[in-house]
Amino acid sequence: MIKRSSTARPAPRKNDSPPHPPRAVTPATAWMLPVLCAAFLGPVCFAQGEPPRSIDVGSLPATVVDEVVVPVPTEVFGVLDKLGSPNWHEVLRPVKTENPGKRPQVALLLGATIAEGFIAVEAQEAEEVKKIGRQVLSLSKAIGVQKSVISRTSSIIEAADKKDWQTIRQEFDGASKDVKQAMIELKDAQLAQLVSLGGWLRGTEALTQVVGKNYSKDGAELLHQPAILDYFQRKVDGLNPRLKENAVVKKIARRLPELHTLIEPAGGVSPQKVEKIHSITAELVKTISSQD
Repeated sequence: MIKRSSTARPAPRKNDSPPHPPRAVTPATAWMLPVLCAAFLGPVCFAQGEPPRSIDVGSLPATVVDEVVVPVPTEVFGVLDKLGSPNWHEVLRPVKTENPGKRPQVALLLGATIAEGFIAVEAQEAEEVKKIGRQVLSLSKAIGVQKSVISRTSSIIEAADKKDWQTIRQEFDGASKDVKQAMIELKDAQLAQLVSLGGWLRGTEALTQVVGKNYSKDGAELLHQPAILDYFQRKVDGLNPRLKENAVVKKIARRLPELHTLIEPAGGVSPQKVEKIHSITAELVKTISSQD
């Protein structure tokens, strides 16, 4: 069972160094936030050979994504593998090569596509990884930030030929950060937040598919991240009218409160709620990918 600390955990100071050498958590990796519990449990599980009976979440290394305190990611999919060896081939969705015309939807789709890249790595599907890498470049070009990811996508394709999965993970992670930094430099920080939101939705859809296939309380606990959903709700509420009036963004904004209600309950996330969360996120990801 995953145990939550009874006392509030202070946000780590800038000079604090976590005991593990993690990748930094930034909004660029926000698609992974639904499964960050899996990330920080990974080192504990592998170090001890078997998952411990309970984990004190509050005692583990953490960092901050804006105001949200989250565990440090090390092995994002480690606990999910321990909880039931997911069939990532079933979770993986072939990417579409058509680009939607409007920038907010392109940004959302870019985030979802990068999330798909990580799933393709877990499935070890080299050809799909290469398709996703090319699509990341195409979507980046559609919003004017392709220069930031040309070298990354080339490295992804080259590493896929070699089946160098660790390098591919690093390059997808780097591509997300580089794209968003380029958007910020172009004064498009709010568009960059949509990249994170699109990735989070696809990541949550994938997570609920895995948890729903082999339900356990520990697996469902990975979905109990209301602070992360609060973060995205604040960002959507603060979008400028031009972005907020986009039809896809409006639909997502309408469904976020419903997701919050399902994710927040203190009694845990039941199988029925996992199914409902999956249904909502799958619907929203389908909307993001649509050409309407």
